[in-house]
Amino acid sequence: MAKKHYVVWEGKQRGVFSSWNICKKNIDGYPGAKYKSFADKDLAEKAFKGTYEEYKSVNTKKKELSYKEKEAYGKPLLNTIAVDAACSGNPGFMEYRGVATSTSTQLFIQGPYKSGTNNIGEFLALVHGLAWLQQKKQPTMPIYSDSRIAISWVKQRKCKTKLPVNKDTEILFDLIKRAESWLKNNSFQNPILKWETKAWGEIPADFGRK
Repeated sequence: MAKKHYVVWEGKQRGVFSSWNICKKNIDGYPGAKYKSFADKDLAEKAFKGTYEEYKSVNTKKKELSYKEKEAYGKPLLNTIAVDAACSGNPGFMEYRGVATSTSTQLFIQGPYKSGTNNIGEFLALVHGLAWLQQKKQPTMPIYSDSRIAISWVKQRKCKTKLPVNKDTEILFDLIKRAESWLKNNSFQNPILKWETKAWGEIPADFGRK
């Protein structure tokens, strides 16, 4: 059984911790401490690359699926593309890419960008993927992402990051502005699908750095 881990975004010491006692020491007496528990280390490390605001309302409970439960998800569609992002730190160097789902052949890659977050990368990857499909005259081909947050942002046509604008993030926010503009000025029919990691394993576009 996976061991619970704790993320401290704001505290005496920031990071991912495997013990509640250690987490507690880092938040006790710290004004405005921001922290949350996660079902396992992978979930916690992914969350630490984002922000507290992005994860405070997200269900972080994880359970192993039975064979019947996995069957209920079916199998992923292969004639699709898949996108993912990777970020080292919070914020930190971020990059994203898109691949052919059936072969994992890389179709595009961007970055690394300084002082990004994983959710920003997931958002940009989705928009880049939609624009790439339009350019390749694939108006109905589905695109997979494993980020509910990024999918939501794309559907709202707005990147709702809390990352501050400064000299380190200027380039990234220029990309966000361009992505938002593309969403507002282009129509698309490509289905945006959630990659069900708990049933299918890591998304094919995963950078494999967990």
